[in-house]
Order: sequence, then C-alpha cells, then structure tokens
Amino acid sequence: MRVAKDWKDYELLDCTYGEKLERWTREILIRPDPQVIWKSNREHRLWAQPSAKYNRSKSGGGKWAFFKRMPPAWQVRYKDLTFNIKTMGFKHTGLFPEQAVNWDFVRELIKCSSREEVKVLNLFAYTGAATVACLKEGASVVHVDASKGMTDWAKENAKASGVEEGNVRWIVDDCIKFVQREIRRENKYDIIILDPPSYGRGPRGEIWHLEDSLYDFMVTVEKVLSDEPISILLNSYTTGLSASVMKYILDDTVTKKRGGSTLADEIGLPVTQTGGVLPCGATAVWLSKKYDAD
Repeated sequence: MRVAKDWKDYELLDCTYGEKLERWTREILIRPDPQVIWKSNREHRLWAQPSAKYNRSKSGGGKWAFFKRMPPAWQVRYKDLTFNIKTMGFKHTGLFPEQAVNWDFVRELIKCSSREEVKVLNLFAYTGAATVACLKEGASVVHVDASKGMTDWAKENAKASGVEEGNVRWIVDDCIKFVQREIRRENKYDIIILDPPSYGRGPRGEIWHLEDSLYDFMVTVEKVLSDEPISILLNSYTTGLSASVMKYILDDTVTKKRGGSTLADEIGLPVTQTGGVLPCGATAVWLSKKYDAD
C-alpha cells in the first residue's frame, strides 16, 4: 500500500464504528467511512470535541451537525500546494488527502522528463488537486469535469497555489464526449489522469456507471496518448473495482499496444491513534518502457 504520510495540515486521528476522526488544520471533523468496519474503543479525546460531524440519514444522504463556530471555507496546505476546503453535501470537503501520493508521483514524472513541455489531460478532475500539482511542475494541463461549480473551485485552488497563470485549459464537459472529440482533433497527451466516479451524470444528462463503462472508455483514452507517452494514472473508490482489476484493464487496453508496464496498489492514510493504515481506494499506473526503466 502507498501511504500519504507527509501531511502536516491534515491528520487522520482515529477511525472506528464506521467513522473517521480527522484534523483539517484546526478543525476537527467526524465523517462516515464504509471501510471502517471495526469496533475498537473511541479512545482519542477529540471524539468528544468535534467541530462538526456528518450524520447519515437512514433514507439516504445526510447532513452536517456543527458544534463550534467554523469558517464557511478555509485552506489546507500540502508541501507547496494550497487547497480551499469546506463542509459540503454527502460528507465531502472538496479534497481527498490520500491522493497526495498520486500528486507526488505525477510531479516526479514531470520533473524527470527531459522534454520541453509535458502535456497532461486530467479527466473527472473535480476540484483540481492533480491539476494544481502538475502546473506546479510547469506542465500544460487540460482540466475536464462535468461540473461548472467544481471547475470554478479548481480555479480557486490554482490561484491559492500561485499557478493561476499556468498553461491550463478549464473545460466543463462530459469526459467521454470530450475525449472522442480530441481523437477527431488529433490532440495528444503525455500523461493522462483519471479519477472517475462510481456513478455520475454529465452536463447534458449523460449517465456513467463505472463498472459498465470503464473498459470501453480506456480503449478510447489510449487513442489520445502521444507518440512518446509517459503515463496513465487511473484511480477508483468503487469497492468492486480493485487495484488488480484496474491493472488488468490497463494492461489489456494500453500495455498490449504501447509496451511498458502497469503497477497497482491500494492507497491509504496513517491513523495516529492506532498506528495502522486506513485503505482509501486504489490506483493503477501504466508507465511507458522508458519511465518504467527509470
């Protein structure tokens, strides 16, 4: 497992009984997590002193309960990156801290590249953490997400991290249709990042079911890789889509045509109270032969 252990502004303090106790700078949040199926004692003192807690409803959804005065939004920093976060619907904050391992990974790929410009396509790009990380290393990025609100948030994150003047295109569109148009336009990318949702709708009502759509989409995505590509990074939080399944998909759709190899593993967060690691999804990474050798 690859563990995001370099955070200072975020900390997973404890997790038990289906919930996580987290510190986001000074704010203490309790949020549900389906991976937390154990029932150890709540020994950390801050279980009793949260700033806010997200309570799930038996009928679906849920809402936040606030116990202290909190800012409507605030910032967290990871190394030289700055992100705006807030308590939002369905338990989220606008940032997945375990993804820091992938930000570091793709930054290192860009840094090690000898080419003058690395072209990155970030699909299902959400609030743009990976976009900001790539811009920090001087890459050019096409950021695609179906939500205008999330794309505006990503622009705010780029500004907070000082890369708003970077070489970036902000695209609000259905990712599948966008890639299909890029094929017709013969646009190519050196690195492609994908973090597709389990289920979603495009801006015109397009429906996405990950298990049903992912393989065919990866066949399409391979066609926008450059002639000398670097990597494809595929992330998933869908329980039924393991790291091994994603590796198989990348090997079948990309490695067979392009060579190179695929590595895959869970990603996770260290738990302060217990010293354990909470698994938080999985990532599969295809690397071209040159970069795999490096």
